[in-house]
Amino acid sequence: MSRKSSMHSIHEEEALGKVFEPQIIRRIASYLKPYRWQVAVSIVLLLATAGLEQLSPYLTKVAIDDYINKGDFQGLLKIVLLFVMLYAALASIRVGQALITGWVGEKVMYDLRDEIFRHLQKHSLRFFDRNPVGRLVTRVTSDVQTLSEIFSSGVVVVFGDLFTLIGIVVAMFLLNWKLAIVSIAVVPLMVGATFFYRGRLRHAFREVRLKTASINSFLQEHLSGVRIVQLFRIEKKTAERFSTINGKLRNSHLSTVAIFSIFFPILEVISALALALIIVRGGFLSLDGALSIGVLVAFIQYTERFFRPIRDLAEKWNIFQSGIASAERVFKLLDTQPTIVDPADPGVVEKPEGRIEFDNVHFSYDGEEEVLHGVDFTIEPGQTVAIVGATGAGKSTIINLVGRFYDVTRGQIRVDGLDVRKWQQENLLENIAYVNQDVFLFSGTIRENITLGDPFSDEKVKQAAETVHADHFVSRLPGGYDEPVTERGSTLSSGQRQLLSFARALVRDPRILVLDEATSSVDPETEALIQDAMEKLMEGRTSIIVAHRLSTVQRADKILVMHKGLLREAGTHQELMKQKGLYWKLFQVQYKRVA
Repeated sequence: MSRKSSMHSIHEEEALGKVFEPQIIRRIASYLKPYRWQVAVSIVLLLATAGLEQLSPYLTKVAIDDYINKGDFQGLLKIVLLFVMLYAALASIRVGQALITGWVGEKVMYDLRDEIFRHLQKHSLRFFDRNPVGRLVTRVTSDVQTLSEIFSSGVVVVFGDLFTLIGIVVAMFLLNWKLAIVSIAVVPLMVGATFFYRGRLRHAFREVRLKTASINSFLQEHLSGVRIVQLFRIEKKTAERFSTINGKLRNSHLSTVAIFSIFFPILEVISALALALIIVRGGFLSLDGALSIGVLVAFIQYTERFFRPIRDLAEKWNIFQSGIASAERVFKLLDTQPTIVDPADPGVVEKPEGRIEFDNVHFSYDGEEEVLHGVDFTIEPGQTVAIVGATGAGKSTIINLVGRFYDVTRGQIRVDGLDVRKWQQENLLENIAYVNQDVFLFSGTIRENITLGDPFSDEKVKQAAETVHADHFVSRLPGGYDEPVTERGSTLSSGQRQLLSFARALVRDPRILVLDEATSSVDPETEALIQDAMEKLMEGRTSIIVAHRLSTVQRADKILVMHKGLLREAGTHQELMKQKGLYWKLFQVQYKRVA
């Protein structure tokens, strides 16, 4: 990824947080709609819990005033029994409520991850050029995990805290309205402290998410490229860079710790102040005979309970702020629309023949510097065309445009007379098979890497493998076609991986076959096998071969010579050699090197 693209991504990250918060909350809540009945049951259980919890201080008041002061032991036993029944009921309700909210959180997380992954697969290669894989992995994993905690531990549980607060306030006013006013007198102080730290917490959690994405991007990139790190002996420098990034993440976390280390003690001081006011005011009332000891003890319990949900809400604010920071990034990703989409009314080609036309095609990756400058050529159905040229000439760009992995800047590319932008993408790509130089194999089995999940029969898979001579080594493996393949096929040789990529392409029987440096990483013996198979593969198909090694393209029906984004020459091998132009020079240079 270019420095410009990288900086663009960083600025996008830092720009987050300007989204209007209520919009985010409403959008988060929309994911609860499929589970509204479970949420409703959970809220009812929370309401029941909030109501039942307020009985405990009242029972304490009754026990002191009606039984302890009067020496009624039998009555006191009844109160104790009621306490046991009350807390048994509360325990049962809390277990049920916790199970339901946990289930809802996991379901929402599943739905959200599924939506993000499906959305990511719709994007063009240009999107992945500009967005590091590590950052996208962070969105799907840790950001969704943090966001799910809003559902399982945040939004629904907040209702319980609010219900509890309301219940406590009502109970206190019913017992003694004068003491109730004293108890809630310090609430403005708590609200002020909460709002004071609100912005600081939001910024701190946003920084944590940003630094987490950075460290994930670094890890993904350098662990994938660990071979280069070791070959060039840059382990020390890489470790130093990681330490710097890791240090920034640590400092971001420490910022949140510092904020809470101040915030929660302040809440404790305010709650202690309220308790002191209750004791002073209630003590005077008790001494004057205007208040019983039972009511004062009940009020002390209610006051302690009153600030507990407020402290819980402050802790939920921690979860909420972290979740909002993650939600901003997740929704930013979901709101980024694919730049390459199917037309509203796609054209239909009943039986594709494989005719390809480039009509004055211009293309730029970054919207500024053009890679192709007015390229024109036609490939007839069944024709084999080779594209050659120096590195950076535009060869790979041409074949990426054929499959519409990018859209042209100007001009048209037509397949069977229809602009590729008017094809349905799935229909277009099911008629094109790509074999790349860098073969990507997935964790799974040999068969799964050939079929890629499509329902091809074992016979068809074996036939494709035999055609490209892959069966020769697959049949020798202990598990045959069920032999496990490790990540990226690291247990297979480059030649074996290349043969499997041929089998993967052939089993789909495409009308258009694209070979991008397909024989550049194999030994001469394996290349000979592939060349033999290619004669059969390209028969009756439109084939495009991109190659540096001119020995692999001499039998092509037409050779296109690219140079700095321009089509400089076109013709057969013999015709181009007679011209003694650019192709002839490339040929001479290569064969002098071989000599």
